[in-house]
Amino acid sequence: MARPDPRNKSRYWHAPGVPGMEMLHADFTTHSYAPHVHDSFVVAATEVGGSEFTSRGRTDTAHRQALLVFNPAEPHSGHMGGSERWRYRAFYLGETGMRNVLASLGIDLPRYFSTNVFRDPDLIARFLELHHALDGEQDPLLHHELLVRSFGDLFQRHGQAAQRVPRVPSDAALLAPVLELMRDCHAERLTLEQMGAVANLTPFQLIGAFKRSIGLTPHTCLTQLRLRAALQRLRAGQSVVDAALASGFYDQSALNKHFKRTFGMTPLQYVAACAA
Repeated sequence: MARPDPRNKSRYWHAPGVPGMEMLHADFTTHSYAPHVHDSFVVAATEVGGSEFTSRGRTDTAHRQALLVFNPAEPHSGHMGGSERWRYRAFYLGETGMRNVLASLGIDLPRYFSTNVFRDPDLIARFLELHHALDGEQDPLLHHELLVRSFGDLFQRHGQAAQRVPRVPSDAALLAPVLELMRDCHAERLTLEQMGAVANLTPFQLIGAFKRSIGLTPHTCLTQLRLRAALQRLRAGQSVVDAALASGFYDQSALNKHFKRTFGMTPLQYVAACAA
């Protein structure tokens, strides 16, 4: 069994004085992100090197001249490719954080982004400045000013109002009872046959409907639900092993593996950030 590369480092924390926003500073040489989604709106800027990521059915490159943006619930994955290192800083703006930002901007609707990469040097520099400020400087006024300016310019220059991620209506309606079963029974050992039965689909049809409508396989979607449940349990103070078993993972190592591949950190790092 391969040992983790000791050069891989990541730090995750809640933005000081900014409700609903979490931050990540990662420095990877070998890490791969499995296909996943975030409930949050994600913005990431590269400091050194880069990586390849896949979203919307195409592969693109993260590098110093590219600002990465992912809408909430937008599937994507990533891996080291074409570079021996990827050091980047990321923002995860949750629902509460988004409401606060929109209020500061004087707008009501979140913005939808029709592409994931923006080659906007000024905006990249601004987000990096914001991340560094939230990582060290004790100046709430500066934090808020940089926050409003960065997200305000991003929304104004590149966002579209009142749009959502497209869905195939027939598949989305068809999968509603499957998703409900997943949410209610994510801690159980669900099979493709059980999930397909509630929508009168064969396992093959079920997989195709998930890929068309959500962009994830049933297994990946169920894993994401289990990770969300584990996050809630960890925030509530449960131990990693208890959170893993109660959320549907076989054991703590399974949670560790999926947690690290999805969020770029271990559950213990997440618990430390919550405690801080």
